[in-house]
Amino acid sequence: MTPAPGTVNPLVNLIPALGLFLIMYLLLIRPQQRRQRELAAMIAGLRKHDEVVTAGGVHGTIVQVNEETVVLRVDDHVKLEVDKSAVTRLTRRARDSG
Repeated sequence: MTPAPGTVNPLVNLIPALGLFLIMYLLLIRPQQRRQRELAAMIAGLRKHDEVVTAGGVHGTIVQVNEETVVLRVDDHVKLEVDKSAVTRLTRRARDSG
């Protein structure tokens, strides 16, 4: 059975939707996935004496790394225990001792 003259194959109507999805994937989804992978790698690599910033804006130096948390020194006699997931930025990596 042949289509009536002047009609378009229904699959052609999907091309703009597929193009829009491709653009959204390239501009939004892939960069976000890359940032999430980088953040996960940074959190997994946290170590003592790293200087970090938390999601709440607290700047501190790591004095202890636990499985789920890190202890930050924010002043001479002030230490805070925060979840590793609260660390959003590494401002300075600790130097290797050796």
